[in-house]
Amino acid sequence: MKPSRIALSVLLLILAACHRDGIVSVAREDLFALEIGRMEDQIDLYNLEGGRNSRMTSLTMRAGLFYIADGNGGKVVHYTSYGDLLFMIYNEETNPPPLTLRTDVETSGVVTRMAFSYPLREPGTIAVDARKHIYVEDRLPYERRRFNPETRVIEDSIVLHFGPNGRFVEYLGKEGIGGSPFSNIERISVSVQDEYAVVCRLPVGWNIYWYDSEGTLLYLLSLQNGDIPVPPDRQTVFPSIDSVAVSPESRKVFIKVDYYRETFDESTNMKLGAEPDSSVIWPLNVEDGSYEPLIEVPFFEQQRTENNRRVTERLLYSLLGVVKNDRVFLTFPVEGGYSIMILSTDPHEQRRGFIRVHNDELQFNAFALSAEGILSALLATDFEAKLVWWRTDKFLEAQ
Repeated sequence: MKPSRIALSVLLLILAACHRDGIVSVAREDLFALEIGRMEDQIDLYNLEGGRNSRMTSLTMRAGLFYIADGNGGKVVHYTSYGDLLFMIYNEETNPPPLTLRTDVETSGVVTRMAFSYPLREPGTIAVDARKHIYVEDRLPYERRRFNPETRVIEDSIVLHFGPNGRFVEYLGKEGIGGSPFSNIERISVSVQDEYAVVCRLPVGWNIYWYDSEGTLLYLLSLQNGDIPVPPDRQTVFPSIDSVAVSPESRKVFIKVDYYRETFDESTNMKLGAEPDSSVIWPLNVEDGSYEPLIEVPFFEQQRTENNRRVTERLLYSLLGVVKNDRVFLTFPVEGGYSIMILSTDPHEQRRGFIRVHNDELQFNAFALSAEGILSALLATDFEAKLVWWRTDKFLEAQ
């Protein structure tokens, strides 16, 4: 008999080790593993058939259920936290016929394990709303791609919308249902009332397209470095937008901005380059374009030896996402895993932790952060891909 998931979860929530630097280590739970390959219960992380570059694999977790977009395999799969495969959306040209999933499902049929054929080309980033509707990025064929001279990018991506049972509903472009293609989708995020945002990174800035649950475009935000405010106490710096995340419970985006200052040679006064001065997160109200008070992001500091002396190196955290109550998750890779930093609009709230990732699991990492603050990951070795999570939501409550 399997051990009780409730008892195991309670034990993991109670146990938290202390990392060697005195930082709390958040307990990790290994849920299930997938073999590497092309069968329905496998994942093609390394493009085993060759002939093309490796494509994105991404995941999301909602209410304890996992959804994985397998770019190399051309499929989307849906698992329970025990590793039971519930359904698969797959490209018949790149996947063998399913062996254990029903493909002859009628609309009114009651079937728990299903497979639906759809010509997925390169599924990428994925999101799931409270209705369990699935939104996944896909690439257009070459003949439907176009060059935008204004932004100087190729527009070649759309968002596919599938219902909770895996059936195709519609595709979405920039203008909404049936719209023109996006370029460089960084993430798809679900927000308040099942609204969702498509975040695109461009050479000249960022575009955030915000839709209601029916696919109607509500807001379009265009962000450029020059649009970002500079705090009054650091006027000699210039901003660079590093990343953008979406609030899961309000019409707000959180913009991580790194400020740089120019450096000069002291003897010649010649410009040498630029170095980081500070890092902040600006919450931006999508409805009226107003900025809320900034969140200061500390540097990640580590010691190194330079010219036989110890110096402190200041490095920048990466923005992972935003959870309820406007809490921001940031990460930095360290020996044996990742350092995590959790900040909020409350300047006194700053939580640091550590999550362990073993050295043999560094072949591939994909992370997902739920609205409640549960951090999940797909971690790959040479032979398998592990689905794990850290109950960072309980880590927040325990502080």
